[in-house]
Amino acid sequence: MPLPEHIAIIMDGNGRWAKQRNLPRFQGHLEGVKRVEEIVEEANKLGIKAMTLYTFSTENWNRPQDEVSILMSTISGVLDKKTDKLSSANIKLQFIGKREGIPQEVRRSIDAAMEKTKDNTGLVLNVAFNYGSRLEILSAVKQIAQKVAANELAVEDINEQVFSDFLYTKGLPDPDLLIRTSGERRISNFLLWQLSYSEFYFTDRYWPDFTAAELHKAIEDFKSRDRRFGKVTASRN
Repeated sequence: MPLPEHIAIIMDGNGRWAKQRNLPRFQGHLEGVKRVEEIVEEANKLGIKAMTLYTFSTENWNRPQDEVSILMSTISGVLDKKTDKLSSANIKLQFIGKREGIPQEVRRSIDAAMEKTKDNTGLVLNVAFNYGSRLEILSAVKQIAQKVAANELAVEDINEQVFSDFLYTKGLPDPDLLIRTSGERRISNFLLWQLSYSEFYFTDRYWPDFTAAELHKAIEDFKSRDRRFGKVTASRN
């Protein structure tokens, strides 16, 4: 099997990692940021074309307010400090999710980072922020309905490709591999449409412990899979 073109990651376990060490939860998030930098750098070296990171879901606003505030300031600060490094590595940064509700300072940092890296041709780093897949699908349905109502799109012309073009991930291949850390084995409202034929890799390691070596383990496991996409291979005839 070749390398996966697109890897999606649910980065889970920052809080539990901190709790194990009697540290405040925000220390787990700060350590998690270091792993993001390490994993993205390694994926870029390997020639992975796209990586989507589940960073902050629409449900995460229900966390304690002080934790949410720390997360917002951390994300804004990291973007301001690390965008130049991403740009010099030829990484293109994109954000998917709902813009409404994101603090203005964070939106400013997001927009500046995307603008600075928009012409890069290396790894596409797709950050799912204020993201929920059900919301994404509903948004696509509403847009298509509006097109049909305006006679800009015929119902009989709606197919999988047309629908995909109304999703946040338009222009990207669907993920070949989904990785989730922390031992949880669910997808938590993440890329429900796009993960239809993805290979899943679950690890008990918390995200702050998911190193480049762990990424290689996940990729090697992926390469051992028999991806049939509903077909029957010669070995199973």
